[in-house]
Amino acid sequence: QVHLVESGGGLVQPGGSLRLRCAGSGIIISRTTMAWYRQAPGKQRELVANITSGGNTNYADSVKGRFTISRDHARNTVFLQMNSLKPDDKAVYYCNGYWRNNFWGRGTLVTVSA
Repeated sequence: QVHLVESGGGLVQPGGSLRLRCAGSGIIISRTTMAWYRQAPGKQRELVANITSGGNTNYADSVKGRFTISRDHARNTVFLQMNSLKPDDKAVYYCNGYWRNNFWGRGTLVTVSA
């Protein structure tokens, strides 16, 4: 059974940084495409970044140059380093991975406010 568990969210001031983590079980993160999505209040869920099994990365235009997705095979964990955070980055961030089926974590809340 696949489980994805996010952590690392919290309250940060504009311009600050956070590092999100997604720990996987029942899935080999380095062998599939893993992604971070986010959903702000009243908005649809949107792709933030993904990383393929080959290590290629893709980012939403709104986060390019500020966010970095990476993974650690030994810890079977995907990370999202978020720098220069803006109030518009406030959302619940979800980890996503495909392993015979599409799987989601429960999300972690990121709040950017002074």
